[in-house]
Amino acid sequence: MNLSQQQVCIIRSIIDQAQLTLPSLKDDVLDHLCCLVEKKMDSGKSFEDSLNEALEDLAPDGLDEIQRETDLLLHSNIISMKKLMYSVGLATSISITMGLMMKILHMPGGEELVNYGFLSFVLLFLPMITIHLYKTGSVKLSHQKFKMVFGILSALCTGMAVFFKLTISLDASGMMLMIGASIFSFGFLPLHFLGMYRKSVAQ
Repeated sequence: MNLSQQQVCIIRSIIDQAQLTLPSLKDDVLDHLCCLVEKKMDSGKSFEDSLNEALEDLAPDGLDEIQRETDLLLHSNIISMKKLMYSVGLATSISITMGLMMKILHMPGGEELVNYGFLSFVLLFLPMITIHLYKTGSVKLSHQKFKMVFGILSALCTGMAVFFKLTISLDASGMMLMIGASIFSFGFLPLHFLGMYRKSVAQ
């Protein structure tokens, strides 16, 4: 049995009264409740009884509980991503630092630690933190977005140059290094200092 427009509006008003902040979550709950109510009405029950039973089946502790569970799930996912992201950043930073120390002391393996640590930093950590900043809305201004784009492009080009040099020693490594350095110098740095200037003027 299909619900009437008035019945759907009644269900929607109940959902609107709950503390559901995500629009997509509201739509999902509405669809699920409508399906449950229709199924129960097919067995001969009234709309009111079907709606009450559907609410009890879906959320015995109230629709607000769905929002709390969703927030908890999203928070746990964000925490897991942050743990992975900062673990990668820590490991690559340690690798670069220890590699530099070993190179200065002419110890074997220092150059490999620096190269692979730097490669992992630019190809793993930088993309991860960029995605995180965009998802959390930390980057809002247009010049900040372009700065992030230029920064990640220059880092990727530099990382690929190191990768080519380490693996197959292609002549392309020099070209990739030049492209990365150029993007960093004429793309990232001007926007970075522009942001610093605007921030100092606004204070």
